[in-house]
Amino acid sequence: MAELTRRRESRERSAVSRGPVFYIGGGALLAAMGIEALSVLGRHIGVPLLGALEIIQAVILLAATSAMLCATLAGAHATVTFLTDRLSERPKRALKLFSHVLSALFFAGLTVGALWLAIEYWDAHEVSELLHIPFKPLRVVTFLVTAAIAVVFLRDLVREARR
Repeated sequence: MAELTRRRESRERSAVSRGPVFYIGGGALLAAMGIEALSVLGRHIGVPLLGALEIIQAVILLAATSAMLCATLAGAHATVTFLTDRLSERPKRALKLFSHVLSALFFAGLTVGALWLAIEYWDAHEVSELLHIPFKPLRVVTFLVTAAIAVVFLRDLVREARR
């Protein structure tokens, strides 16, 4: 029964990890690569692409946050298990629960920090130097994604605690 539950959860997680967030992140990485390629090509032929770094910084935010969310949804974060593999089930489960608590607290802290910065600078009209890319949407994305990751870790904590 437990094996069937694990298989179903694995299928659900892999389906979620290939959802719209995955494609947003992949598109952002492709955009960053294309913009940088155009920038390098432009520098070599004497027509620099002004503001390429600003655009790349914005799309890397999308790529990084979507990668973190996808990895969290899929339960695919890197883990080191050479110590926990040697433990019996009860201490292993306790450490897994503790890990979920710490992860949720960490991302909750990032969420509070992102919200704090967004509120603090909301009326500051922050924009990038050359292209005047507004920072508000980027701060909102950061807040929403870190909050979503914290919620996913809390969900996983509750699921693990009910087992």
